[in-house]
Amino acid sequence: MTPREIVEKFLRSLEARDLPTAQALLAPGMIMTFPGNRKFTRMEDLIASSKNRYRNVRKTFQKWDEFKVGDVTVVYSCGLLNGEWPDGSALKDIRYIDRFEIKDGKIVDQQVWNDLAEFRPT
Repeated sequence: MTPREIVEKFLRSLEARDLPTAQALLAPGMIMTFPGNRKFTRMEDLIASSKNRYRNVRKTFQKWDEFKVGDVTVVYSCGLLNGEWPDGSALKDIRYIDRFEIKDGKIVDQQVWNDLAEFRPT
């Protein structure tokens, strides 16, 4: 798999809550950093944290950037988030950017930025 394919498989596995597949794409010691500087090393912790933020979310990929930095490939995925807020209302067209570092076919780092907090129902 190419680095972009690894990232896409990881993101789609998370959406489907296929945690074993997502986890298999991560290097040991990998850290996922989300808005608010929330850091996760385990898929279960990430999923538990999201339960109060939304019911479900799916990414619409709009743009990919990929480049090498030494022995690491950096992949950016940019697009829109769609799904449901915890109250069941529509979560629609919210911007996101994910930055991944891939080394030896595994994700070694993920940084996430999005506008969810700007649109969360009160």
